[in-house]
Order: sequence, then C-alpha cells, then structure tokens
Amino acid sequence: MSFKLNAAMSGANIGRLADEVKALEQAGIDSFHIDIMDGVFVPSFAMSLNDLRCIAKYATKPIDVHLMIQQPHEQIELFLRELRKGDTVYIHPEAEYHPSTTLQKIIDAGMIPGIAINPGTSIETIMEMLVIVDKVLVMTENPGEEFAMEMNVEKKLSLLEEKKEELGFEIVYEGRSVKDKIADLYDIGVDDFIINQDLFEGNDYENAIAGLRNKGKVKNVFTYFEYVVGNKHKVAAN
Repeated sequence: MSFKLNAAMSGANIGRLADEVKALEQAGIDSFHIDIMDGVFVPSFAMSLNDLRCIAKYATKPIDVHLMIQQPHEQIELFLRELRKGDTVYIHPEAEYHPSTTLQKIIDAGMIPGIAINPGTSIETIMEMLVIVDKVLVMTENPGEEFAMEMNVEKKLSLLEEKKEELGFEIVYEGRSVKDKIADLYDIGVDDFIINQDLFEGNDYENAIAGLRNKGKVKNVFTYFEYVVGNKHKVAAN
C-alpha cells in the first residue's frame, strides 16, 4: 500500500503535545497536519504558532501546515521559519489576490507548496496553480465550521486524478469517517489521508493506524482477485 496517513493534530491532547508526537511516530504515523485559523478567513481559531513550534521540535516525520488565514503572504515567513526543508505549507487560493506569489515563497524556502480547496472551489479555477503545487488538499467541509455539512467530492477527486500524473502533484483528502471510505478513495487516486477522530477517539494509536492501513489492503485484495478471476474467464472463453 502506498497511501500515507497524516495525523490532524487539532485532535491531539494539546496539554501533552510532545508525548503525543512521540507516541504517534512510534505507532507508525507518516506525518503531522497542523490547522492554523485566524478567525477572519474562517470563523474559528485552531492551533497556534506555539503549537507548531512544539510539534516541529519533537517530530522527526514531515509536517503539513494548513493556513486558513486571510492574506497569507503577509505572515508566511512566521511559519516558514519554524519548519524544515521538505515540510508542506497549504494556502487557500481564495485568501489573496496573487496566491502564486505566496506559493513561490514556499518553494524558495525549500518547502513543498500546496493548495487547499473548499467544497465550493471548482477544479477549473485552480488549473493554472496545479502546475506549481506538489499537493492538493481536498476538503469535504467548509473550513472552520464546527457543524459543517460534509460534501460529496468524488467527482472532484476523479478530475484531479486525471491530471495528477501529468502535472506531478499528490491528492490529499480531509473528511470525517475516513476509515469507512479509505479503500474507495485510494482507488480513486487519493495519496494521503488526514486522520482526526478515526485516530484520536481512542488511545491505542498503533491499532488505529494498523486498522486504517488494513482497510485499504482488504479492498485491494478483492480488486486484485476480481481482476485475476476476470482474466481467467476471458482466457477460457477464447
């Protein structure tokens, strides 16, 4: 299996972030996702710059920073200086007039550039930016809304899958109840899953991560079995 699991650290115990990072790495997590909200671009607040500093201090795995903030170009340096080369920074294309300028700052700092798209953001409006970015974060809920309605984004994922090999980006998925959809979404083309309640609803991170990986394996086993059986029938028919 080649998909990655990314811990949404807003679901972790904020009072013991260092211990949470170490436990998640020991359990086999692939990376850490940090949501930053300003109360302006979205109507909520999430993790802080100090939370990012703490996670970056103890994490040896990559970090994703999701900037849900207005005019990210004005504050991008604050976040870039806390990260390591190879970490990822996502911005929202609606958050400023010239998002490509901010993406270039991310690239120049040695980070991985990404864009996050809301349920109402069409693929057509970000087509030019797909040439620049290395990751596209597809959200099934409007950011910052505590009781948001989850939107069906399978068509959007399929459109991105058609372009990702040609343009060289990864598809990242964020939504509720990932464990029930992970196999189908992986088949559509998702490379990386941001995990929140499916990871943090219990304290057994190792079993939670292993269970999520196995959800994808089971689907792939059946897909491969169907393919083999189908081809055998075709050969026998000929």
